[in-house]
Amino acid sequence: MSNMFLEGLFAPVTEEITAHDLPVTGTIPPELSGRYLRIGPNPLGSEDASTYHWFGGEGMVHGVRIRDGRAEWYRNRWVRSRDVAAKLGEEWPGGPAVENFDLAPNTHVRGHAGRTFALVEGGFRPYELTYDLDTVGACDFDGTLPGGYSAHSMRDPATGDLHAIAYFFGWEYVQHIVLNAAGRVTRTVNIPVEDGPMIHDLALTERYVVIYDLPVTFSMERAEAGVSVPYAWNDAHPARVGLLPRNGTAEQVRWFEIDPCWVFHTLNAHEDGDRVVIDLVKYPKLMVGGHLAGPTPVLDRWTLDTTSGKVLQETLDDTPQEFPRIDERLTGQRHRYGYTVTSSDFFGSGRAGEALEKHDYLTGRRERHDLPGGCGVGEAVFIPTAPDAAEDDGYLMAFAHDPGRSATDLVILSAQDFTARPLATVHLPVRVPIGFHGSWVPDTV
Repeated sequence: MSNMFLEGLFAPVTEEITAHDLPVTGTIPPELSGRYLRIGPNPLGSEDASTYHWFGGEGMVHGVRIRDGRAEWYRNRWVRSRDVAAKLGEEWPGGPAVENFDLAPNTHVRGHAGRTFALVEGGFRPYELTYDLDTVGACDFDGTLPGGYSAHSMRDPATGDLHAIAYFFGWEYVQHIVLNAAGRVTRTVNIPVEDGPMIHDLALTERYVVIYDLPVTFSMERAEAGVSVPYAWNDAHPARVGLLPRNGTAEQVRWFEIDPCWVFHTLNAHEDGDRVVIDLVKYPKLMVGGHLAGPTPVLDRWTLDTTSGKVLQETLDDTPQEFPRIDERLTGQRHRYGYTVTSSDFFGSGRAGEALEKHDYLTGRRERHDLPGGCGVGEAVFIPTAPDAAEDDGYLMAFAHDPGRSATDLVILSAQDFTARPLATVHLPVRVPIGFHGSWVPDTV
């Protein structure tokens, strides 16, 4: 039996490498100093194609170090969970992993409080990494994290706090977690929910944390069948969106009923008087009959009217797209620009991203940047040219497959000249499998 997530551009790589002084076409902007990091599933050892689920593969982080206009190194490293360390014949680095519930994070990697964290959801703990991407160990943020964490968190630009929503099938609630700028949990709120919903992302505004309670929930049937990700579409679970006041209690969450759908990723949210406006990628359904995705993901805008209690759900762009990002200095505020990955057949063709798109929410204009070969581009991360630069005055970084070399490039685009050739293309010596999320971690943070 074949499994597209073990084949083609998704196929795992089998070696960890370190390469120095990478070749570059074009010119890397000299003000860039830091690491571009990206993570994804990279199963270690033979996998049963009939049962393997992309979300469950052991995480491997990939990184490119940039300084003084040079690409100094590329590294790829498995995150050393207990199981990964055992498979590699190494001693587990240790740390406060939940006993008998440990996974090598595979979904997001980011810098915070001068440290580097690999992240996953579903009740698992983060893992801390060194600057060079070696594993420090499982992490509970210096003893302040009561349970698992989330793959996604949103940084409040005003405070430096990270906000996240964590879930676990054994809880009768989901948990809002605030991680302060020093890397310690300062607040947790348990919000009761039914059926054990999967919650991949959240949204943040000036006054609210936005919670998605949608019809993909824990499935005991799938768990008993040994499925590694035992969640499925649940027609009996109502779809709703909650507004938790930033410093509020669970009793203060206000819920808004919406049409059944699924959301992996938020682009951004902001407040407009008594309305909360959320831009996101919506799936009509997800994880039906054991399949990962449902119908085409589209770019939506949801407007929650806190006066009337009504919700307006509208599709802004029905082009298939995913992995939305913004200039994160505007998280929770009104934004003009957003960046997504587009594909004619997400998760169905084995190609994943075919091009990058830029959306101008003021004019409605959409621009498309096609990569050579037309396939295999991942999520694009925005980096401003300077801390006080205007929105869209910056660069976009993404991994893109080069079919001519059967390897991967790190492309650096000008956000303001989006359709032009990349400013720089860093040529990696190997293929990076299609994966999930990443970050630019500047050396100044």
